[in-house]
Amino acid sequence: MKLGDGVETAIHCVAVLAGLTDGAVMPTAALAEHYDVSPSYLAKHLKALVAGNVLISVPGPTGGYQLAKGPAEISLLDVVLAIEGRDPAFRCKDIRRNGPCVPDDSAFPKPCGIKKAMLKAEQTYRAELAAVSIQDLVTDFQETSDTRVIARGENFIAENERPKKL
Repeated sequence: MKLGDGVETAIHCVAVLAGLTDGAVMPTAALAEHYDVSPSYLAKHLKALVAGNVLISVPGPTGGYQLAKGPAEISLLDVVLAIEGRDPAFRCKDIRRNGPCVPDDSAFPKPCGIKKAMLKAEQTYRAELAAVSIQDLVTDFQETSDTRVIARGENFIAENERPKKL
């Protein structure tokens, strides 16, 4: 399975937004510059995160993005599904019933073993992603990262967050 590059970008952006001061927002342009990605590319993914109820978009010249709920309530699965969609990675077309000389449906009383195995793997994959919250990632980052990397992130937030409008 191959996930699009937007998944990594989205997870990083959501993790950064978890560090905002309560009620503050972060503009797309700042996030795009921080991760050296195109603002239009990033905007597409941020909009998908809003549609997936991971982020809130605050409009206007002093607007930006913030988390839709607490970082402990947002899982990696929430982010992946917002970016990649809810469909399973494997889509069985039951091709075992294609081609010449295929017997009737009575010859296929059990579900396809390949489909069963692939869907079981998908369920395991999704369960693992659901078990990891953005807060878990932030906590791990704070506990295991070099202090220079932590300071870079803190400085970025301090310089680019926009306070909550009154």
